[in-house]
Amino acid sequence: MAGSRRTGDQGTTSTRSARTVRSPEEGTGPVASLWRTDAYRRLAEPLSGILGDKTAKALAGLGLRTVSDLMQHVPRRYLSGTETTDLGSIGPGEDVALVARVAQMETIARPGQRPRLQVVLTDGRGHLNVTFFGEPRHVKFWQLQLSKGVKGIFVGKVGEFRGELQMTHPNFVMLSETGRIVGWADEKRVAMVSHVTRGGLVGIYPATSKLPTWQIGECVDIVLDGLRGTPDPMPAPARARLDVMGLMDALEQVHHPGSLREVGAAERRLKADEALALQVTMAYRRLDASHSRALPVTVHADGLLARFDAALPFDLTEGQRQVSEQILSDIGRERPMQRLLQGEVGSGKTVVALRAMLAEVDSGRQAVLLAPTEVLASQHADSIRRMLGDLGAGRVLGAPDDATEVVLLTGSTPAARRREALAKIADGQAGIVIGTHALFSEQVGFAALGLVVVDEQHRFGVEQRAVLQERADQVPHLLVLTATPIPRSIAMTVFGDLEVSTLREIPAGRQPVQTTVVDVRAHPAWLDRAWERAREEVSAGRQVFVVCPRISGSEPDEGAGDGASPSASVTELAERLREGPLAGLRLGVLHGRLPASEKDEVMAGFAARELDVLVATTVIEVGVDVPNASMMIVMDADRFGISQLHQLRGRIGRGAYPGVCLLATAVDAGSVAAERLAAVASTRDGFELADLDLAQRREGDVLGAQQAGGKSTLRLLRVLDDAQLIADARELAEELVAGDPERSSGYLADLVTLTETRAAGEWLERS
Repeated sequence: MAGSRRTGDQGTTSTRSARTVRSPEEGTGPVASLWRTDAYRRLAEPLSGILGDKTAKALAGLGLRTVSDLMQHVPRRYLSGTETTDLGSIGPGEDVALVARVAQMETIARPGQRPRLQVVLTDGRGHLNVTFFGEPRHVKFWQLQLSKGVKGIFVGKVGEFRGELQMTHPNFVMLSETGRIVGWADEKRVAMVSHVTRGGLVGIYPATSKLPTWQIGECVDIVLDGLRGTPDPMPAPARARLDVMGLMDALEQVHHPGSLREVGAAERRLKADEALALQVTMAYRRLDASHSRALPVTVHADGLLARFDAALPFDLTEGQRQVSEQILSDIGRERPMQRLLQGEVGSGKTVVALRAMLAEVDSGRQAVLLAPTEVLASQHADSIRRMLGDLGAGRVLGAPDDATEVVLLTGSTPAARRREALAKIADGQAGIVIGTHALFSEQVGFAALGLVVVDEQHRFGVEQRAVLQERADQVPHLLVLTATPIPRSIAMTVFGDLEVSTLREIPAGRQPVQTTVVDVRAHPAWLDRAWERAREEVSAGRQVFVVCPRISGSEPDEGAGDGASPSASVTELAERLREGPLAGLRLGVLHGRLPASEKDEVMAGFAARELDVLVATTVIEVGVDVPNASMMIVMDADRFGISQLHQLRGRIGRGAYPGVCLLATAVDAGSVAAERLAAVASTRDGFELADLDLAQRREGDVLGAQQAGGKSTLRLLRVLDDAQLIADARELAEELVAGDPERSSGYLADLVTLTETRAAGEWLERS
């Protein structure tokens, strides 16, 4: 039973088939039973069987494991033999492919040293030094080759020597006026640009120092040759609807184009494949959900929910009431709810979710809240227990008869407490269960799971949330929460299987937060003034957050580009503040590497006002609720994305005091980073900022953990540029699925397999 109520009839077993999570190797290998069409069997073939284990291992470092992966690894740009690269646009640390003329050459031979060939390249305005070292015969060969053409294509990494840019041993080919290859650094590598002689373009692939673009191009040529004759998996009517070319033509043109127009048409076909696979998968998930059965919730006039509402010390906003009615209506049906609740920072999503959880407990079932971090899970447990009061006290003396218990389970829960929590979850004594990834453990068994609430869904995959749903005897309802506003174009792709509700209204009592950009390069004294202001806030009885991009000085700064100065770190800054501008104040340190018990202790101390200042990483980004905190200083704020800064800022102004958020930065005025910070300072509208974030960073992983800008979960699709194609694919997918609900079409079945095995692989890689 959940709380003190017994679990009712579990009803009919769900008709939904469980989705099997496979590893990337299992999910993309040549398994006959996995793929139903010849085309996808060939596209799913591992590269190791074609290129050998050594090359395949190198390609795997770029996330390329199958034929399909490599074919979709399209050039990031194209060069022609008739253009010249602007040398002023390159910088140290960049892997480049450029077209330039040879302006000067000089052979330098000194006693006791290897001879070298010193070359100066020019674009007609600037210059770039290039150096080759080798035996005399090698130097002579390079000098001969470099003198043959009027210009060349040079591929390598840009370095710096004595204040000037240079390249050492770049790969190159020399071209005539007509673009014909007339010289080369290495005869074996001429294939890199051999199609230039046909009047085409040179594709420059995303590459690494160990796997340069020319080597990727050679691999593409080998694999593409083996694919010729493969039938197009997309039926002709579907190609006509989406206005796309055949697959093999698209692959040929995207890797060996004769013009940029060919590239655009070819990429459209590959994007259409991705969009249709995603939308077909979402359509089948919606169809599966419509056939599944869930136990409907009955709202009791004298139950926990009613008593909770009566005890609330504030009125729900109109938005909270409307969304709550939506959710209660959903969970009152036999069809499982699948709803996404997006809301502004501080809009009261947790209260709405708690009301749904209590309705489940009233109906004799359990609800689980899944959080991405232990800090957030602990915060949720504390705030929910605080809101429930004695209604969440469980079976203790003096508690109401129908009180339920709130149980917290994380990876660091001590063994004895873990056994106790598992027992209470298994027998239903815990009506509300809160936890992290630890809830995925096979040791966790629920008495009657009725509702799964996932906070910050973007940190969990679809397959992960399905683990909890499939562990219940009956399909539980699903409520996903996110404080990152989601543009419709992303909602249509990433959350295509969920209905969307939105909370825009901020509850009464939330205080304004003034955000100011502090330019510490132009005005170094402003940072000193920031620390003075922090002391003033503490003197007034309030508390301060200080946020840094890194934990320690030895940690890589992933937000910085090559050549950028190191950013602030928690451990070093905390020490400087203790000895300097904040000496005498009670400082705490919080970051992800601390033991869970220490993290809990630090957060509890800050919440209890035992600490004045908390120096932390973005571990405090979501869910942390300290009403007495009125100020935040974000160091090197340019290292964070717009959405992340908005989330961080949401940690202050939550109580009786207005907030002050200072974004410290040393970036140049007028830079993209400076514009980003100015945008955050200009508005607190998270939806407006989300649209700007999307426009500035493309989608990157807008909903992902790497909010400073990481790789997209989409491969070729760009939700801004391809919104219409995505919408067309969704419309077509709905028609295809409606006409084939049993997945008798091998093509449709393979689209679902492709999407779900990739999702499973990404999940396993992140776990």
